[in-house]
Amino acid sequence: MDGPVTWQSVRAEALRRIHTREWPPGGQIPNEADLAAEFGCARATVNRALRDLATSGYLERRRKGGTRVPLTPVRKATFEIAIIRQDVEGRGQHYDYRLLADRLAPPPLAVRDALRLPGATPLRMVRALHLADDAPFCLEERWINPTFAGPEVRFDTISANEWLVRNLAFSGGGFAFYATPADASLAEVLMCDRGAALFAIDRTTFSDAEPITAVTLTYAPGYRMVTRI
Repeated sequence: MDGPVTWQSVRAEALRRIHTREWPPGGQIPNEADLAAEFGCARATVNRALRDLATSGYLERRRKGGTRVPLTPVRKATFEIAIIRQDVEGRGQHYDYRLLADRLAPPPLAVRDALRLPGATPLRMVRALHLADDAPFCLEERWINPTFAGPEVRFDTISANEWLVRNLAFSGGGFAFYATPADASLAEVLMCDRGAALFAIDRTTFSDAEPITAVTLTYAPGYRMVTRI
């Protein structure tokens, strides 16, 4: 490959080999060590590229069974973690942000279970309000593993949402999308009627088996999510 070898360039070359059937359906591809030697890069670079292709359904990876091109590829839907500031600005609105709370605390049981944490492991609890044209847009309530964002990382002027997306790579996680009625606390922060229908997202992200964060994003009434397939 010409130029510097990145995980993206390794991914592109691997995808070319799949499309041209140099790596045929059902066939096992070379192991990571051999590919790293061939491409002249670190094994971690190859691993990152192959993980991305597996997530997209182009490869099947099995522990102790190697990596194969599937006989019947299944394309998987992917969901990009949005930066809320860009979401607001993309709607043609002025963005603002307020940090409401930032402290170390034991997470509730639901968060511990979602992040598969042993005992009452203390996490960094960050609560922030995102605004569009000076009106509440989204309430971010987040628990962060301090291993990934310790006290030296400040969220006074940049949201945890944006900092995490820009600085950390994740390998997996989960989403839940649902409607929730505004209780007294949400109604006050989002400046809406109590009982108003709100759109909410629960999300967890991991780096391999290590939890990064669990967050609930609750949007003001009228929010509409648009995505592509």
